[in-house]
Amino acid sequence: MRTDPESFIRSNTSLMASPHVPEIRLHLASEAHDLWLKTEEELEEIGLPPPFWAFAWAGGQGLARYILDHSEIVAGKTVLDFASGSGLVAIAARLAGANHVLAVDIDPWAGTAIRLNAAENGVDLDFAGADIIGDAVDADVILAGDVFYDRDFAEKLVPWFRRLAGGGRTVLVGDPGRAYLPKDRLEAQATYQVPVTRALEDSEVKKTTVWRFLAS
Repeated sequence: MRTDPESFIRSNTSLMASPHVPEIRLHLASEAHDLWLKTEEELEEIGLPPPFWAFAWAGGQGLARYILDHSEIVAGKTVLDFASGSGLVAIAARLAGANHVLAVDIDPWAGTAIRLNAAENGVDLDFAGADIIGDAVDADVILAGDVFYDRDFAEKLVPWFRRLAGGGRTVLVGDPGRAYLPKDRLEAQATYQVPVTRALEDSEVKKTTVWRFLAS
């Protein structure tokens, strides 16, 4: 890394509540921050991967809302938050009473953002910066917000999530209608109208569904 992640995050974001989950405050970028306007070339110059951790994506907001409103799903259990980004869903799981939460994201900057966001919300989380797709998972519940945006990525995730669900684990995904969502493998649990930033999406509100992955 060519710059210090913690200093950069503190300087280029503000603490704010995500619209659909006001209980949780995150270090987020908005139109008021230079980070919002940086091009891919400018990000590369400072050694920064695309900062997905700096935004509250619709799928994550919907999934976090569902977990907070249905705490029995995670209470007293071990939870893995896959592609955690800002850590929003992981924090929601901990606040809902999860016994242990592991946030996983391959972006090392996300690890710093998650640590800062967890501290701001008074929870403790573990973080792993590894590619775990296909691995065995020692968790009761697997959560994933907004992960079906890419065909190749989706093709890797579907058999893995099916195998985890088939092993008796609860696999929940939050999705605002991404192109590669495998609806034939899912059962809808709840639907929300989630406010988002129009610069990130094609509308100011995204219909977001929380789905449970089916074993077969």
